Amino acid sequence: MLPSEVLKAVRHLEIAARRAVNDHLAGQYHSIFKGRGMDFQDVRPYQPGDDIRVIDWNVSARMNELHVKQFVEERELTVFLLVDVSASQLFGTRNRRKRETAAQLAALIAFAAVKNNDRVGLLMFTDRVEVCIPPRKGRKHVLRVIKEILDPDVESKATSIPNALEYLVRISKKHSLAFLISDFLDDGDYERALKVAHRHHEIIPLVIQDPMEAKIPDMGIVHFEDPETGEILPVDTSSSAVRQSYAAHIDRIRRDRERVFRKLEIESLAIDTGENHIDPVVRYFRRRAKQA
Repeated sequence: MLPSEVLKAVRHLEIAARRAVNDHLAGQYHSIFKGRGMDFQDVRPYQPGDDIRVIDWNVSARMNELHVKQFVEERELTVFLLVDVSASQLFGTRNRRKRETAAQLAALIAFAAVKNNDRVGLLMFTDRVEVCIPPRKGRKHVLRVIKEILDPDVESKATSIPNALEYLVRISKKHSLAFLISDFLDDGDYERALKVAHRHHEIIPLVIQDPMEAKIPDMGIVHFEDPETGEILPVDTSSSAVRQSYAAHIDRIRRDRERVFRKLEIESLAIDTGENHIDPVVRYFRRRAKQA
Protein backbone atom coordinates (compact mmCIF):
# COMPACT_ATOMS: atom_id res chain seq x y z
CA MET A 1 0.00 0.00 0.00
CA LEU A 2 1.01 3.61 -0.55
CA PRO A 3 1.50 5.61 2.68
CA SER A 4 -1.61 7.70 1.96
CA GLU A 5 -3.69 4.55 1.39
CA VAL A 6 -2.44 3.03 4.64
CA LEU A 7 -3.28 6.19 6.57
CA LYS A 8 -6.77 6.31 5.06
CA ALA A 9 -7.37 2.63 5.89
CA VAL A 10 -6.14 3.09 9.46
CA ARG A 11 -8.47 6.04 10.02
CA HIS A 12 -11.40 4.12 8.58
CA LEU A 13 -10.72 1.16 10.88
CA GLU A 14 -10.39 3.45 13.89
CA ILE A 15 -13.78 5.08 13.29
CA ALA A 16 -15.56 1.75 12.74
CA ALA A 17 -13.87 0.00 15.67
CA ARG A 18 -14.41 2.79 18.20
CA ARG A 19 -18.07 3.10 17.25
CA ALA A 20 -18.58 -0.65 17.68
CA VAL A 21 -16.75 -0.63 21.01
CA ASN A 22 -18.77 2.28 22.37
CA ASP A 23 -22.08 0.88 21.15
CA HIS A 24 -21.68 -2.84 21.83
CA LEU A 25 -18.46 -4.18 23.30
CA ALA A 26 -17.15 -2.07 26.17
CA GLY A 27 -19.42 -3.46 28.88
CA GLN A 28 -19.10 -7.08 27.77
CA TYR A 29 -15.32 -6.80 27.51
CA HIS A 30 -15.08 -5.50 31.06
CA SER A 31 -17.35 -8.15 32.55
CA ILE A 32 -15.54 -10.98 30.75
CA PHE A 33 -11.93 -10.07 31.25
CA LYS A 34 -11.79 -7.92 34.38
CA GLY A 35 -11.46 -9.20 37.91
CA ARG A 36 -9.81 -12.48 36.94
CA GLY A 37 -6.70 -11.68 38.88
CA MET A 38 -6.44 -10.54 42.48
CA ASP A 39 -3.44 -8.75 44.00
CA PHE A 40 -2.58 -9.06 47.68
CA GLN A 41 -2.96 -5.70 49.42
CA ASP A 42 -2.75 -6.09 53.21
CA VAL A 43 -3.94 -8.04 56.25
CA ARG A 44 -6.52 -7.04 58.84
CA PRO A 45 -8.02 -8.58 61.99
CA TYR A 46 -10.55 -11.34 61.39
CA GLN A 47 -14.23 -10.38 61.58
CA PRO A 48 -17.20 -12.74 61.98
CA GLY A 49 -18.36 -13.84 58.55
CA ASP A 50 -14.91 -13.64 56.90
CA ASP A 51 -13.95 -16.55 54.66
CA ILE A 52 -11.67 -18.82 56.69
CA ARG A 53 -9.79 -19.66 53.47
CA VAL A 54 -8.16 -16.22 53.48
CA ILE A 55 -6.87 -16.43 57.04
CA ASP A 56 -3.15 -15.63 57.14
CA TRP A 57 -1.96 -18.20 59.66
CA ASN A 58 1.62 -16.88 59.81
CA VAL A 59 0.51 -13.35 60.72
CA SER A 60 -2.15 -14.70 63.07
CA ALA A 61 0.49 -16.69 64.96
CA ARG A 62 2.79 -13.68 65.30
CA MET A 63 0.01 -11.33 66.40
CA ASN A 64 -1.71 -13.92 68.58
CA GLU A 65 -4.95 -12.91 66.87
CA LEU A 66 -6.66 -14.11 63.71
CA HIS A 67 -5.89 -12.00 60.64
CA VAL A 68 -7.16 -12.34 57.07
CA LYS A 69 -5.57 -11.39 53.79
CA GLN A 70 -7.09 -8.53 51.79
CA PHE A 71 -7.06 -8.54 48.01
CA VAL A 72 -7.87 -5.98 45.38
CA GLU A 73 -8.98 -6.64 41.86
CA GLU A 74 -6.14 -6.53 39.39
CA ARG A 75 -6.89 -3.42 37.39
CA GLU A 76 -4.75 -3.87 34.30
CA LEU A 77 -4.78 -6.64 31.76
CA THR A 78 -2.18 -7.29 29.08
CA VAL A 79 -3.69 -8.16 25.71
CA PHE A 80 -1.61 -9.67 22.94
CA LEU A 81 -2.69 -9.79 19.31
CA LEU A 82 -1.01 -12.74 17.59
CA VAL A 83 -1.62 -12.05 13.91
CA ASP A 84 -0.80 -14.42 11.06
CA VAL A 85 0.74 -12.43 8.19
CA SER A 86 1.77 -15.39 6.02
CA ALA A 87 1.07 -15.34 2.29
CA SER A 88 -2.23 -17.22 2.64
CA GLN A 89 -3.61 -14.13 4.37
CA LEU A 90 -3.53 -12.29 1.05
CA PHE A 91 -6.35 -14.50 -0.23
CA GLY A 92 -9.89 -13.21 -0.41
CA THR A 93 -12.83 -13.61 -2.80
CA ARG A 94 -15.64 -11.64 -1.18
CA ASN A 95 -15.63 -8.24 0.52
CA ARG A 96 -12.00 -8.27 1.64
CA ARG A 97 -8.83 -10.30 1.97
CA LYS A 98 -8.07 -12.29 5.08
CA ARG A 99 -5.34 -9.81 6.05
CA GLU A 100 -7.83 -6.93 6.01
CA THR A 101 -10.24 -8.99 8.08
CA ALA A 102 -7.43 -9.63 10.57
CA ALA A 103 -6.76 -5.89 10.82
CA GLN A 104 -10.45 -5.18 11.42
CA LEU A 105 -10.61 -7.76 14.20
CA ALA A 106 -7.40 -6.50 15.76
CA ALA A 107 -8.68 -2.92 15.73
CA LEU A 108 -11.93 -3.94 17.39
CA ILE A 109 -10.17 -5.83 20.18
CA ALA A 110 -7.44 -3.23 20.66
CA PHE A 111 -9.85 -0.31 21.09
CA ALA A 112 -12.00 -2.36 23.49
CA ALA A 113 -8.85 -3.03 25.52
CA VAL A 114 -7.54 0.54 25.68
CA LYS A 115 -11.01 1.84 26.58
CA ASN A 116 -10.69 -0.36 29.68
CA ASN A 117 -7.18 0.97 30.35
CA ASP A 118 -5.50 -2.29 29.32
CA ARG A 119 -2.22 -2.64 27.51
CA VAL A 120 -2.07 -4.03 23.97
CA GLY A 121 0.88 -5.79 22.35
CA LEU A 122 1.33 -7.12 18.82
CA LEU A 123 3.09 -10.24 17.59
CA MET A 124 2.96 -10.75 13.82
CA PHE A 125 4.18 -14.08 12.51
CA THR A 126 4.76 -16.22 9.45
CA ASP A 127 6.91 -19.29 10.11
CA ARG A 128 8.93 -16.89 12.26
CA VAL A 129 8.13 -13.89 14.39
CA GLU A 130 8.20 -10.94 11.98
CA VAL A 131 7.27 -8.09 14.34
CA CYS A 132 6.85 -7.83 18.10
CA ILE A 133 5.57 -4.57 19.59
CA PRO A 134 5.60 -4.51 23.41
CA PRO A 135 2.27 -3.92 25.17
CA ARG A 136 1.36 -0.28 25.76
CA LYS A 137 -1.74 1.83 26.27
CA GLY A 138 -3.34 4.60 24.28
CA ARG A 139 -4.84 5.50 20.93
CA LYS A 140 -1.58 6.31 19.17
CA HIS A 141 -0.17 2.94 20.10
CA VAL A 142 -3.25 1.14 18.76
CA LEU A 143 -3.05 3.08 15.48
CA ARG A 144 0.56 1.94 15.09
CA VAL A 145 -0.53 -1.66 15.68
CA ILE A 146 -3.24 -1.41 13.02
CA LYS A 147 -0.83 0.14 10.52
CA GLU A 148 1.65 -2.70 11.02
CA ILE A 149 -1.03 -5.32 10.33
CA LEU A 150 -2.41 -3.56 7.24
CA ASP A 151 0.99 -3.04 5.65
CA PRO A 152 3.44 -5.61 7.08
CA ASP A 153 7.05 -5.92 5.98
CA VAL A 154 7.58 -9.68 6.13
CA GLU A 155 10.51 -11.88 5.17
CA SER A 156 8.73 -15.22 4.87
CA LYS A 157 5.56 -16.61 3.28
CA ALA A 158 5.04 -19.83 5.26
CA THR A 159 3.14 -20.36 8.53
CA SER A 160 4.13 -21.74 11.94
CA ILE A 161 1.61 -21.26 14.72
CA PRO A 162 3.80 -23.20 17.22
CA ASN A 163 6.69 -20.76 16.74
CA ALA A 164 4.42 -17.80 17.53
CA LEU A 165 2.94 -19.43 20.63
CA GLU A 166 6.34 -20.53 21.95
CA TYR A 167 7.66 -16.99 21.47
CA LEU A 168 4.71 -15.57 23.41
CA VAL A 169 5.40 -17.90 26.34
CA ARG A 170 9.06 -16.87 26.36
CA ILE A 171 8.52 -13.11 26.35
CA SER A 172 5.41 -12.83 28.55
CA LYS A 173 5.71 -14.39 31.99
CA LYS A 174 2.63 -12.64 33.37
CA HIS A 175 -0.78 -14.12 32.60
CA SER A 176 -2.14 -12.36 29.51
CA LEU A 177 -5.08 -12.49 27.16
CA ALA A 178 -3.96 -13.51 23.68
CA PHE A 179 -6.13 -13.36 20.57
CA LEU A 180 -4.67 -15.72 17.95
CA ILE A 181 -5.85 -14.38 14.58
CA SER A 182 -5.12 -16.81 11.74
CA ASP A 183 -6.67 -18.98 9.05
CA PHE A 184 -5.02 -21.95 10.84
CA LEU A 185 -3.87 -23.41 7.52
CA ASP A 186 -0.74 -24.74 9.17
CA ASP A 187 0.54 -28.14 8.05
CA GLY A 188 2.41 -28.55 11.33
CA ASP A 189 1.07 -29.86 14.64
CA TYR A 190 0.24 -26.89 16.86
CA GLU A 191 -1.69 -28.80 19.56
CA ARG A 192 1.20 -29.12 22.02
CA ALA A 193 2.28 -25.48 21.65
CA LEU A 194 -1.31 -24.33 22.07
CA LYS A 195 -1.69 -26.46 25.20
CA VAL A 196 1.45 -24.99 26.77
CA ALA A 197 0.56 -21.42 25.84
CA HIS A 198 -3.01 -21.78 27.13
CA ARG A 199 -1.63 -22.98 30.45
CA HIS A 200 0.21 -19.65 30.84
CA HIS A 201 -2.26 -17.34 29.09
CA GLU A 202 -5.87 -17.29 27.96
CA ILE A 203 -5.74 -18.01 24.24
CA ILE A 204 -8.74 -17.05 22.11
CA PRO A 205 -8.46 -18.28 18.50
CA LEU A 206 -10.12 -16.12 15.85
CA VAL A 207 -10.29 -18.27 12.72
CA ILE A 208 -10.44 -16.31 9.47
CA GLN A 209 -11.90 -18.20 6.55
CA ASP A 210 -12.98 -17.50 2.99
CA PRO A 211 -15.95 -19.25 1.31
CA MET A 212 -13.88 -20.19 -1.75
CA GLU A 213 -11.49 -22.17 0.43
CA ALA A 214 -14.21 -24.63 1.40
CA LYS A 215 -15.65 -25.30 -2.04
CA ILE A 216 -14.17 -24.98 -5.53
CA PRO A 217 -16.70 -24.03 -8.24
CA ASP A 218 -16.68 -25.63 -11.68
CA MET A 219 -14.36 -23.35 -13.68
CA GLY A 220 -12.70 -25.85 -16.01
CA ILE A 221 -8.90 -26.16 -16.00
CA VAL A 222 -7.49 -23.67 -13.51
CA HIS A 223 -3.87 -23.10 -12.48
CA PHE A 224 -3.72 -22.65 -8.71
CA GLU A 225 -0.69 -21.18 -7.01
CA ASP A 226 0.19 -22.02 -3.42
CA PRO A 227 0.85 -18.55 -1.95
CA GLU A 228 3.26 -19.91 0.67
CA THR A 229 5.38 -22.17 -1.56
CA GLY A 230 4.89 -20.63 -5.01
CA GLU A 231 4.04 -24.05 -6.45
CA ILE A 232 1.66 -23.88 -9.44
CA LEU A 233 -0.70 -26.80 -10.00
CA PRO A 234 -3.20 -27.24 -12.87
CA VAL A 235 -6.54 -28.48 -11.56
CA ASP A 236 -9.54 -29.72 -13.53
CA THR A 237 -12.31 -28.12 -11.50
CA SER A 238 -14.93 -29.56 -13.85
CA SER A 239 -14.27 -32.96 -12.27
CA SER A 240 -16.72 -33.66 -9.45
CA ALA A 241 -14.21 -36.12 -7.96
CA VAL A 242 -11.59 -33.39 -7.76
CA ARG A 243 -14.03 -30.96 -6.17
CA GLN A 244 -15.22 -33.56 -3.66
CA SER A 245 -11.66 -34.56 -2.78
CA TYR A 246 -10.71 -30.94 -2.17
CA ALA A 247 -13.82 -30.30 -0.06
CA ALA A 248 -13.06 -33.42 2.00
CA HIS A 249 -9.49 -32.22 2.57
CA ILE A 250 -10.62 -28.81 3.83
CA ASP A 251 -13.26 -30.45 6.01
CA ARG A 252 -10.57 -32.65 7.61
CA ILE A 253 -8.53 -29.55 8.41
CA ARG A 254 -11.58 -27.92 10.00
CA ARG A 255 -12.50 -31.01 12.02
CA ASP A 256 -8.92 -31.49 13.22
CA ARG A 257 -8.78 -27.84 14.31
CA GLU A 258 -12.07 -28.06 16.17
CA ARG A 259 -10.98 -31.33 17.79
CA VAL A 260 -7.88 -29.61 19.18
CA PHE A 261 -9.92 -26.70 20.53
CA ARG A 262 -12.44 -29.03 22.19
CA LYS A 263 -9.70 -31.18 23.71
CA LEU A 264 -7.99 -28.15 25.22
CA GLU A 265 -11.34 -26.57 26.20
CA ILE A 266 -10.64 -23.46 24.16
CA GLU A 267 -13.56 -21.51 22.73
CA SER A 268 -12.85 -20.19 19.24
CA LEU A 269 -14.66 -17.86 16.87
CA ALA A 270 -14.77 -18.24 13.09
CA ILE A 271 -14.99 -15.10 10.93
CA ASP A 272 -15.89 -15.22 7.24
CA THR A 273 -14.30 -12.66 4.90
CA GLY A 274 -17.67 -12.22 3.24
CA GLU A 275 -19.56 -11.20 6.38
CA ASN A 276 -19.67 -8.25 8.72
CA HIS A 277 -16.91 -8.95 11.24
CA ILE A 278 -18.47 -6.91 14.06
CA ASP A 279 -21.68 -8.92 14.60
CA PRO A 280 -19.98 -12.30 15.27
CA VAL A 281 -17.60 -10.66 17.75
CA VAL A 282 -20.48 -8.90 19.54
CA ARG A 283 -22.39 -12.20 19.80
CA TYR A 284 -19.25 -13.94 21.07
CA PHE A 285 -18.64 -11.29 23.73
CA ARG A 286 -22.28 -11.36 24.85
CA ARG A 287 -22.18 -15.12 25.18
CA ARG A 288 -18.95 -14.99 27.18
CA ALA A 289 -20.33 -12.19 29.36
CA LYS A 290 -23.32 -14.35 30.34
CA GLN A 291 -20.92 -17.15 31.31
CA ALA A 292 -18.61 -14.88 33.32
